[in-house]
Amino acid sequence: MPITIKELPELERPYEKLEWYGEKALSNAELLAIIIKTGSKQETSVQVAQKILNLEDTQSEGINFLRKISIEELMQINGIGKVKAIQLKAVGELANRMSMPIHVKKITIKEPFDLAKIMMEELRFETKEIAKVVILNNRNEIIKIKDIVMGGINFANLTIKDVLEVPIKMKAPKIILVHNHPSGDAKPSEQDIIFTNDLYEATTLLGIQLLDHLVIGNKTYTSIFSDMVQSTKD
Repeated sequence: MPITIKELPELERPYEKLEWYGEKALSNAELLAIIIKTGSKQETSVQVAQKILNLEDTQSEGINFLRKISIEELMQINGIGKVKAIQLKAVGELANRMSMPIHVKKITIKEPFDLAKIMMEELRFETKEIAKVVILNNRNEIIKIKDIVMGGINFANLTIKDVLEVPIKMKAPKIILVHNHPSGDAKPSEQDIIFTNDLYEATTLLGIQLLDHLVIGNKTYTSIFSDMVQSTKD
């Protein structure tokens, strides 16, 4: 019979180890074990957690797998039922939200990277293309970030109306469009560039300043406006 958590020396148990030494002393498996709470008849919670970390799809991403692994995939692991799978997904989403700024209204966008660093951590693990319109005041301070579409694997379903509906209602002076590429490659597609040109024309007619369109990849991003300026210079 495998050893149980209760049979381990007290300071080797995840709960007690965290209490005595702090959370940074625990391995990823031990931290997950605290969330899982109990194992199976054959394995301790730490061993079940280690099985999760050993999944093939998690090897390149480490603990970040919690952001995108599905409840159904987690439930395929012996010792993980629906409740535990949901708990793990909740932890992943909390981590995702904690990586975002608390007071976005106080953030001033001076250059593309200021916004990209906010969006990269949130969007780089998404498996679908998501577009957001970032609404700014005249001082370039963010006043709202609005999800405008959660489509399939491409940008085809987005319309000018989708992007401008909320900014028009808010009488926003400035906006930035942001969307991700699930492939991880932040290079804009021809469709991205065409849409940006169309959006620029529409915002100009409406008196809204389109500051940029950012494409987010995996730990990288592209400013379409910067690319356009560079292309013009070339």
